[in-house]
Amino acid sequence: MARGVPRPLDRIDRSVTETLARLGLPFLRISLGIIFLWFGVLKFFPGLSPAEGLAARTITAMSFGAIPGDVALFVLAIWECAIGIGLLTGIFLRATLLLLALQMLGTFAPLLLYPAETFTRFPYAPTLEGQYIIKNLVLIAAGMVIGATVRGGRVEPEPGHASEP
Repeated sequence: MARGVPRPLDRIDRSVTETLARLGLPFLRISLGIIFLWFGVLKFFPGLSPAEGLAARTITAMSFGAIPGDVALFVLAIWECAIGIGLLTGIFLRATLLLLALQMLGTFAPLLLYPAETFTRFPYAPTLEGQYIIKNLVLIAAGMVIGATVRGGRVEPEPGHASEP
Protein backbone atom coordinates (compact mmCIF):
# COMPACT_ATOMS: atom_id res chain seq x y z
CA MET A 1 0.00 0.00 0.00
CA ALA A 2 1.37 3.42 -0.97
CA ARG A 3 0.03 6.25 1.19
CA GLY A 4 -3.30 4.54 1.80
CA VAL A 5 -3.79 3.54 -1.87
CA PRO A 6 -3.70 -0.19 -2.68
CA ARG A 7 -0.71 -1.11 -4.90
CA PRO A 8 -2.73 -1.99 -8.04
CA LEU A 9 -4.27 1.50 -8.03
CA ASP A 10 -1.06 3.34 -7.15
CA ARG A 11 0.07 3.74 -10.77
CA ILE A 12 -3.34 5.06 -11.82
CA ASP A 13 -3.51 7.35 -8.80
CA ARG A 14 -0.04 8.71 -9.52
CA SER A 15 -0.87 9.28 -13.19
CA VAL A 16 -4.11 11.10 -12.38
CA THR A 17 -2.41 13.22 -9.70
CA GLU A 18 0.45 14.17 -12.03
CA THR A 19 -2.01 15.10 -14.78
CA LEU A 20 -4.03 17.26 -12.38
CA ALA A 21 -0.84 18.95 -11.15
CA ARG A 22 0.26 19.68 -14.73
CA LEU A 23 -3.10 20.89 -16.07
CA GLY A 24 -4.80 22.36 -12.98
CA LEU A 25 -3.12 25.78 -12.88
CA PRO A 26 -3.45 26.54 -16.59
CA PHE A 27 -7.09 25.43 -16.45
CA LEU A 28 -7.70 27.60 -13.39
CA ARG A 29 -6.13 30.65 -15.07
CA ILE A 30 -8.01 30.14 -18.34
CA SER A 31 -11.37 29.42 -16.70
CA LEU A 32 -11.02 32.48 -14.46
CA GLY A 33 -10.13 34.50 -17.56
CA ILE A 34 -13.24 33.26 -19.35
CA ILE A 35 -15.43 34.24 -16.39
CA PHE A 36 -14.02 37.77 -16.21
CA LEU A 37 -14.11 38.34 -19.95
CA TRP A 38 -17.65 36.97 -20.26
CA PHE A 39 -19.05 38.96 -17.34
CA GLY A 40 -17.20 42.05 -18.53
CA VAL A 41 -18.60 41.81 -22.07
CA LEU A 42 -22.13 41.42 -20.67
CA LYS A 43 -21.79 44.81 -18.98
CA PHE A 44 -21.38 46.52 -22.37
CA PHE A 45 -24.97 45.53 -23.21
CA PRO A 46 -27.61 47.08 -20.93
CA GLY A 47 -29.86 44.56 -19.25
CA LEU A 48 -27.67 41.48 -19.83
CA SER A 49 -25.68 41.48 -16.60
CA PRO A 50 -27.67 40.68 -13.47
CA ALA A 51 -25.10 42.62 -11.45
CA GLU A 52 -25.09 45.83 -13.47
CA GLY A 53 -27.54 47.89 -11.40
CA LEU A 54 -25.99 47.08 -8.06
CA ALA A 55 -22.47 47.52 -9.46
CA ALA A 56 -23.26 50.91 -10.99
CA ARG A 57 -24.91 52.18 -7.80
CA THR A 58 -22.03 50.90 -5.68
CA ILE A 59 -19.36 52.64 -7.76
CA THR A 60 -21.39 55.84 -7.81
CA ALA A 61 -21.79 55.67 -4.01
CA MET A 62 -18.09 54.85 -3.46
CA SER A 63 -17.10 57.84 -5.63
CA PHE A 64 -19.50 60.09 -3.68
CA GLY A 65 -21.48 60.68 -6.87
CA ALA A 66 -18.50 61.75 -8.97
CA ILE A 67 -18.86 58.75 -11.31
CA PRO A 68 -22.35 58.32 -12.79
CA GLY A 69 -23.74 54.79 -13.05
CA ASP A 70 -23.46 54.48 -16.83
CA VAL A 71 -19.81 55.57 -16.79
CA ALA A 72 -19.12 53.29 -13.82
CA LEU A 73 -20.56 50.32 -15.66
CA PHE A 74 -18.56 51.08 -18.82
CA VAL A 75 -15.31 51.38 -16.83
CA LEU A 76 -16.12 48.18 -14.92
CA ALA A 77 -16.80 46.37 -18.20
CA ILE A 78 -13.41 47.44 -19.58
CA TRP A 79 -11.73 46.57 -16.28
CA GLU A 80 -13.21 43.05 -16.19
CA CYS A 81 -12.41 42.45 -19.86
CA ALA A 82 -8.81 43.52 -19.24
CA ILE A 83 -8.58 41.05 -16.35
CA GLY A 84 -10.09 38.32 -18.52
CA ILE A 85 -7.73 38.95 -21.43
CA GLY A 86 -4.74 39.14 -19.09
CA LEU A 87 -5.63 35.81 -17.52
CA LEU A 88 -6.36 34.15 -20.86
CA THR A 89 -3.09 35.26 -22.42
CA GLY A 90 -0.92 35.13 -19.31
CA ILE A 91 0.61 38.45 -20.43
CA PHE A 92 1.18 41.09 -17.72
CA LEU A 93 -0.03 38.58 -15.16
CA ARG A 94 1.14 40.60 -12.14
CA ALA A 95 -0.73 43.70 -13.33
CA THR A 96 -3.75 41.56 -14.20
CA LEU A 97 -3.82 40.06 -10.71
CA LEU A 98 -3.53 43.53 -9.18
CA LEU A 99 -6.57 44.64 -11.21
CA LEU A 100 -8.37 41.49 -10.08
CA ALA A 101 -7.55 42.16 -6.41
CA LEU A 102 -8.76 45.77 -6.62
CA GLN A 103 -11.92 44.75 -8.44
CA MET A 104 -12.64 42.05 -5.87
CA LEU A 105 -12.32 44.57 -3.03
CA GLY A 106 -15.02 46.65 -4.67
CA THR A 107 -17.33 43.69 -5.16
CA PHE A 108 -17.82 43.31 -1.41
CA ALA A 109 -18.85 46.94 -0.85
CA PRO A 110 -22.56 46.28 -1.57
CA LEU A 111 -22.70 43.94 1.42
CA LEU A 112 -22.07 46.99 3.62
CA LEU A 113 -23.63 49.72 1.47
CA TYR A 114 -26.85 47.87 0.63
CA PRO A 115 -27.46 45.22 3.30
CA ALA A 116 -31.22 45.30 2.66
CA GLU A 117 -30.57 44.20 -0.95
CA THR A 118 -27.82 41.69 -0.19
CA PHE A 119 -29.30 39.98 2.89
CA THR A 120 -32.74 38.81 3.89
CA ARG A 121 -31.38 38.57 7.44
CA PHE A 122 -28.10 40.41 8.02
CA PRO A 123 -25.41 38.98 8.28
CA TYR A 124 -26.21 35.31 7.77
CA ALA A 125 -28.94 34.95 5.12
CA PRO A 126 -27.79 36.46 1.80
CA THR A 127 -30.18 37.24 -1.04
CA LEU A 128 -29.33 35.97 -4.51
CA GLU A 129 -27.33 39.18 -5.04
CA GLY A 130 -25.53 38.59 -1.75
CA GLN A 131 -24.70 35.03 -2.75
CA TYR A 132 -23.42 36.31 -6.10
CA ILE A 133 -21.05 38.59 -4.17
CA ILE A 134 -19.98 36.06 -1.54
CA LYS A 135 -19.05 33.47 -4.19
CA ASN A 136 -16.30 35.89 -5.18
CA LEU A 137 -14.30 34.42 -2.29
CA VAL A 138 -13.63 31.50 -4.63
CA LEU A 139 -12.46 33.88 -7.37
CA ILE A 140 -10.15 35.56 -4.86
CA ALA A 141 -8.72 32.18 -3.85
CA ALA A 142 -8.20 31.29 -7.52
CA GLY A 143 -6.39 34.59 -8.08
CA MET A 144 -4.19 33.89 -5.06
CA VAL A 145 -3.23 30.45 -6.37
CA ILE A 146 -2.44 31.89 -9.80
CA GLY A 147 -0.47 34.69 -8.12
CA ALA A 148 1.66 32.10 -6.35
CA THR A 149 2.94 31.01 -9.77
CA VAL A 150 4.18 34.32 -11.17
CA ARG A 151 7.71 33.60 -9.93
CA GLY A 152 7.69 30.04 -11.27
CA GLY A 153 5.66 28.34 -8.55
CA ARG A 154 3.82 25.19 -9.49
CA VAL A 155 1.76 22.35 -8.08
CA GLU A 156 3.79 19.30 -7.09
CA PRO A 157 1.88 16.02 -7.15
CA GLU A 158 4.24 14.50 -4.57
CA PRO A 159 6.41 17.16 -2.90
CA GLY A 160 9.82 15.82 -2.04
CA HIS A 161 9.51 12.79 -4.35
CA ALA A 162 10.82 12.43 -7.87
CA SER A 163 8.08 11.64 -10.37
CA GLU A 164 8.22 8.37 -12.25
CA PRO A 165 8.86 8.71 -15.97
